[in-house]
Amino acid sequence: MTEKTLYIVRHGQTDLNKQGIVQGRGMNTELNSEGCQQAGLFYNAYKHIPFDKIYISELKRTQQSVQQFIDAGLPFEKLSGLDELAWGKYEGQPSTPETKSAFLKIMREWTSGNLDAKFEGGESPNEVKQRQEQALKTIMSHPEEKNVLICMHGRAMRLFLCLLTGKSLKHMDDFPHQNLVLYKVTFDGEQFTIAEFNNAIHLKIH
Repeated sequence: MTEKTLYIVRHGQTDLNKQGIVQGRGMNTELNSEGCQQAGLFYNAYKHIPFDKIYISELKRTQQSVQQFIDAGLPFEKLSGLDELAWGKYEGQPSTPETKSAFLKIMREWTSGNLDAKFEGGESPNEVKQRQEQALKTIMSHPEEKNVLICMHGRAMRLFLCLLTGKSLKHMDDFPHQNLVLYKVTFDGEQFTIAEFNNAIHLKIH
């Protein structure tokens, strides 16, 4: 396989992010004004990179985050494999002591290695990994695309970075993130290496 560089970003801020409410795959929210500003800062910092293609999830917050690149003429493709993990019945629910404790409990399940655990109506890390493997296969099947921009979601991005680096998904929390933070990952033909980790420098240029 040929060399490739993946610029992986999380989408910009939405109102639910601001309120600390989990969105998940079933919530098709839009960026708020801060999220749009983050998208602009990222575009200004990275518009000089010769991207060949953009891959986004099927949720509009990812497309809105890279819309300026799309408007500049870059081709893009939506892959459902890049969608956020589905949190099932907890999606969009206000943050209460009860929901917080449910989330803590499932996170403990995951970090202790029970990667099939999931909320009612939701997805497990292993299920997300299956669809991410398909998405990665698609992305890697285009040797002519040397630099690709991938916009996805917080929890899904953590799982994707585990997949790329060959880590068990139980180590997902090794990859911190915030809105519109960048992980730059290089592929040398054999393995993926993280070249830039949780890079938010572009967001500090105010």
